[in-house]
Amino acid sequence: MESYHLRRNEKNIEQKTDLENVIRGQKIMTLALCRDNEPYLVTMNYGYDRDANCLYFHCAAEGKKMDFLADNPVVWGQIFEDVGYLPGECDHAFRCVEFRGQVDFLTDLDGKCNALAMMIDQLEPDPEPVKSRLLTEKRLNGVMVGRIKIENMTGKQNKG
Repeated sequence: MESYHLRRNEKNIEQKTDLENVIRGQKIMTLALCRDNEPYLVTMNYGYDRDANCLYFHCAAEGKKMDFLADNPVVWGQIFEDVGYLPGECDHAFRCVEFRGQVDFLTDLDGKCNALAMMIDQLEPDPEPVKSRLLTEKRLNGVMVGRIKIENMTGKQNKG
């Protein structure tokens, strides 16, 4: 894969901890999928596993996303923190992380449970009641849990 660099280096987010702060501070990511030279974007919530360097998401077992991923498990994604438009500057303050990775799907109940618990912890202000309601064997059997193994990630920011 060809490597690129930012034209304006002052916008680069270089520290992994800064990249992780953006990832942990947001709730939505957008994934770019592709098959047969046809792009498809999907926006969804996620959970971040720092130790495994991966992102988790859940979805139905059938549908357009699954068809695209079956043909091509390589994804490009973005997590965006909107800091706000800068009036009078014709500019926008933001931080974003972009990443490339490969998607696979968890099949064991313990793996699904751990991944979904991580998502709930990241998304919910009071995660325990949600976990006790949703992390049941019946529900775990009925959901697909995708794992994006991050191969590389970069970050960009504009402080305005």
